[in-house]
Amino acid sequence: MSYCAIDFGTSNSAIAIARAATDSAGPGMRLVPLEGEHLTMPTAVFYCTDADDLPPGTWRGSSFDDNLPRTFGRAAVQAYIDGYEGRLMRSMKSILGTALVDQTTEVGHGFGVKYLDVITGYLRHLRTQAEKAGGQNLDSVVMGRPVFFVDDEPERDKAAQASLEAAARAVGFKDVSFQFEPIAAAFDYEQHISKEELVLVADIGGGTSDFSVVRVGPQRAKRLDRREDILANHGVHIAGTDFDRHISLASVMPPLGYGGFGPSIKGADPRPVPSRVYFDLTTWHLINTVYQPQRVAELRAMADFYGDPVQHQRLIKVVMERLGHALVGRAEAAKIAVAQGGDTDIDLTLIEKGLHSPLNAAQVDKALNPDLGRIVACARDTVAQAGVQPGDIHALYFTGGSTGLKLLTDQLEAAFPEAKAVRGDRLASVATGLGLHAARLYGSQA
Repeated sequence: MSYCAIDFGTSNSAIAIARAATDSAGPGMRLVPLEGEHLTMPTAVFYCTDADDLPPGTWRGSSFDDNLPRTFGRAAVQAYIDGYEGRLMRSMKSILGTALVDQTTEVGHGFGVKYLDVITGYLRHLRTQAEKAGGQNLDSVVMGRPVFFVDDEPERDKAAQASLEAAARAVGFKDVSFQFEPIAAAFDYEQHISKEELVLVADIGGGTSDFSVVRVGPQRAKRLDRREDILANHGVHIAGTDFDRHISLASVMPPLGYGGFGPSIKGADPRPVPSRVYFDLTTWHLINTVYQPQRVAELRAMADFYGDPVQHQRLIKVVMERLGHALVGRAEAAKIAVAQGGDTDIDLTLIEKGLHSPLNAAQVDKALNPDLGRIVACARDTVAQAGVQPGDIHALYFTGGSTGLKLLTDQLEAAFPEAKAVRGDRLASVATGLGLHAARLYGSQA
């Protein structure tokens, strides 16, 4: 039996396969290079709609419905940045458990694709890359999943996993198993310790913040059934893409009218500018809904809602030139720049010459603190559910792209001051742990 493990993340993905018998590293699992030497790949697809002008790395499907040329990962993002004609899809994982999963979205020139088929195509690409690297077909897979795809709605959460399983089976996997992503991260941490510990795994990526309290140790690592070692797992649907949205709303959208007011009318307070369009423009999987003709017509008709007509003109330019994804990308880059230390300036000259928006640590703190508070509360709740005290936690293990945000990790460390803070590979720890679980689950059957 040939097997693999896939970490299908909101922002980045990775896949692990068994090492070849001739591998000098010995038996075990390895991550597959997905783009050059990169072991992780952005969870992004760019559908190309101009057959005469295709970006480098274009791939065409041959065995499922849309068969449109597309690029993946960094190449997809670069194709969008370089201005090729088409549609960029990111954060596809976010649609699992929502009504969008079975809906069709236009990618250009009347071509449509189901959202779930976007996920299927991306998983197919991962499987193809892994089969090329390993030289054999892959029949079985362990898929990572967040603790909750959808908060406090068990039926939608169940539906989300069912959709992901359907996509995995559609690309050819005959045996599909799931493991919680923070549990997988605990397995990765377990490789590097010499005695038993109680670890709180903080897996904070693009879509969810997940926590697990797990007993780990060299002797426990030998067991296939680890259910009794998992004392609690809990999560909240808040993470990196939410942070980007808050940064964009705080610094990018105000020049377009967010938070502004309509004209002053004698004897009455001015009305706030309607905010829905700004929330949609800052949410990756909703951005393209703003570009629909009916929506554009509605926005054009709202000029009288703006006390400052320039703000409305900027908004219309963003919508007509489809700049939403680029603006969220600039908010994300600004967040990272401030997290690395110092103030930054968001260049908005793609909207208007000379337009820019400064961003500093105090603004980031104000924009993100409510969400960070909920994440820390979730971590505390997880420990309480495990029936232990914060002081009983030996290690706080950080993984996931958003744990690069120092403001967040500082607050979590303060909540568990007696635990040693350990930073795993932010983008690969989960995939590595899923690979370990796959080897234990399927290796004896090979």
